[in-house]
Amino acid sequence: MGSLIREARPEDRPFIEEIARLTWGGDDYLARVFEEWLSDGGFYVLEMDGKVIGTAKMTLLPGKVGWLEGLRVHPDYRGRGYGRKLHDFMLELGERLAREGRIEALEFATYVLLRESVTMGQKTGFQIKAKFFVFRAKTENFEPEEPQRIEPKLEDLTLGLIPIGWRFVRRSVEALGWIKKNAELYNINGFHFLAPKEGATFTPLDVGLATLKAILPAMACVAKEMGKKTFDVMLPSGVKPLLPGIKRLGLFLWDETDGPNVLVFRRPFPKGPSS
Repeated sequence: MGSLIREARPEDRPFIEEIARLTWGGDDYLARVFEEWLSDGGFYVLEMDGKVIGTAKMTLLPGKVGWLEGLRVHPDYRGRGYGRKLHDFMLELGERLAREGRIEALEFATYVLLRESVTMGQKTGFQIKAKFFVFRAKTENFEPEEPQRIEPKLEDLTLGLIPIGWRFVRRSVEALGWIKKNAELYNINGFHFLAPKEGATFTPLDVGLATLKAILPAMACVAKEMGKKTFDVMLPSGVKPLLPGIKRLGLFLWDETDGPNVLVFRRPFPKGPSS
């Protein structure tokens, strides 16, 4: 049986919806972003005998970063090396884009307990560049308080590496423009948080306990408007000493890990000789 990696096409939707339905208990976002990713480009599928059994996506982010995401393999085909085949294909694509001067590095983020993703990254030259905690909260546990949507400014971006959902961008003027297109900035009583336009993983721009207590009802309000029963909060690894207090606020870890549970990997490309 032969396999082929090619660009995704509109007629691939049923296959991708099936993969999404069978991933993360049916909570995978892949089907929801299908049209957006088709339009954006860099969206590839692994086809075998006329059936799409895997996917991978490269999104160009500010700072000449090729962001790897959406690596999926249909459950019936896992454990046969197809994930690595897609990963290697994306590395080759990244090398070509680097030669063209379009990117300077590849990056991706993964949950710490997804051992295959962690190992595959480490074996192919990626290094961990940042760590975060992702917490979950139940919308019903908060009395929703409506926040104000505001236009983000560079001074609002108080984090050096800014999570927008499960993508991470470095603070810059270019990143500010990208954030305006891909996220909303909310204000509640002077405290700010970012919400991606797709998904309910929110980023507070201040991570103190008092700030979190003030903005969680606003996050619950935004999540409720999205029809979500839960929402996630992404926080930098430096909040580890605050974990007991964070949990008392109603946030909980997906799994009880010893440290940060989100890893951000980076693989830079060698720069060519200067002209």
